[in-house]
Amino acid sequence: MKSLGLLIAALLAVSAVFIYSNKLFYPPLPIDSLTPKEAIQKLNTSPFDVVALSNDKKATWYLTAISARGIQKVDEDIQQMMANEGWALLEKEGSGLFFEKNGERSIVTTEMWTKQYVLVQIQK
Repeated sequence: MKSLGLLIAALLAVSAVFIYSNKLFYPPLPIDSLTPKEAIQKLNTSPFDVVALSNDKKATWYLTAISARGIQKVDEDIQQMMANEGWALLEKEGSGLFFEKNGERSIVTTEMWTKQYVLVQIQK
């Protein structure tokens, strides 16, 4: 009976390590090309605060971490990234930031993915 308890405890420990190391406790991403673990590794190894995760015909997805300055820092990073591409911020409404460049408009939305990470979608 004691050995059964030890076996169960060992299986639980191995399962917990597997789940943690593979980041299986994170919610799924809205893209299929990366796993949550790969997305976080991409951000952690990047010299930038915002990293691109995917780019398709409809949108480009980015990932960023929430710093001690909070969501305000995320918005500032997005504004800087868009300004570098020539886009000017028109307004912010909720989780959407509206930009304009040469008469075109672009909508950037943010979505809390976890307590630590924010997904950013730039619609095309």
